[in-house]
Amino acid sequence: MKKISKYKIDKSILLPLILFIIISIVTLYGTDSIIPNYMGNLPLKQLIWYAIGFVLAYLVMTVGNTFIYRISWFLYGAGIISLIGLFFFGTTINDATCWYEIEGIGTIQPSEFMKVILIITNATMIAKFNENFPNPTIREEFYFLIKIVGVVFIPSLLTFLQPDTGNVLIYLLITIVMLFVSGIRYRWFALLFGIIGILVAFIVIIYFISQDLFVNIFGTSFFLRIDRLLDWSNQSGFQLENSLSAIGSAGLFGHGWDTNPIYFPEAQTDFIFAAFASHFGFIGCVLLLCLIAFFDIRLIMLAIKTNSLTNKYILAGVIGMLIYQQVQNIGMTFGLMPITGITLPFISYGGSSLLSYMLAIGIVFNISNENIRYTNKSGI
Repeated sequence: MKKISKYKIDKSILLPLILFIIISIVTLYGTDSIIPNYMGNLPLKQLIWYAIGFVLAYLVMTVGNTFIYRISWFLYGAGIISLIGLFFFGTTINDATCWYEIEGIGTIQPSEFMKVILIITNATMIAKFNENFPNPTIREEFYFLIKIVGVVFIPSLLTFLQPDTGNVLIYLLITIVMLFVSGIRYRWFALLFGIIGILVAFIVIIYFISQDLFVNIFGTSFFLRIDRLLDWSNQSGFQLENSLSAIGSAGLFGHGWDTNPIYFPEAQTDFIFAAFASHFGFIGCVLLLCLIAFFDIRLIMLAIKTNSLTNKYILAGVIGMLIYQQVQNIGMTFGLMPITGITLPFISYGGSSLLSYMLAIGIVFNISNENIRYTNKSGI
């Protein structure tokens, strides 16, 4: 039996990650002409964030997943405190108070790290419940779901008030995916989607009946968020129209890796896929989508193979988070999804989001290492 190094890294996960780095840096460099000058050298900054991210991933691998799972509630408490602190010490950008300004470093967004913290907390809770109640009654499942709802509700409310609707949706989707994989009765999902459907219908009906009444009930901030979400159905808005023009005019091979004939805001973050499509055209987009699909499938295969319940739920949360953000981000550049400000994982510029993904990747590497440590496989 071949002994595997403690820090063995699964190359089928690492190699796509390296390609994501190259794609991100090249795309950011090519969008320099349509990025505001005050943002500075984004390719270099992104490279630095990636370097820090790999250090964090290495630290996660050093301490191990067992220790991280053990301190899940400490991490959860720290995440909640960081979200509360924004109301007192946060920096407001574009009418949203989602960041801490750190001199000489930039901004840090706690809600990005809260996504990973919720994955860890939910996974440990679900695994413990399944171990204690292998055949739970409906009553036992109900009380457990109440606990899960409470754990997710607190950061969701704090994040919503910043306001940051996009990350709230990710919190909820992560939790739903993890609960679905946990094997609880499907009737709970039917009940959940029924309640969500009624609430959404109520909000939309009021919005279309009387916008003044909507503002009086829910406030101006929530009205603007709903108004922005509904823009996509008419494919209206300067940002979306220019994104569609940039993608549509790129042809098979694009305008060139540093050519930007059409301007659209947030080319470095929310609309980086449109920037990539403009540069590399249809062929480039197909190759990028294939790379993303390979990366996701590799994580799904890892989740299927792992025997640890906690690891399985962790991977379910990470996969759900990544796939949702990939579909949402790419879809909104085509007008197929509402514009929510969600970034494309590993490719969009961003310190907090990138560091949170690298923390998750450190946990994934640990899980992969556990699977291959006592086998004769090389991890390729």
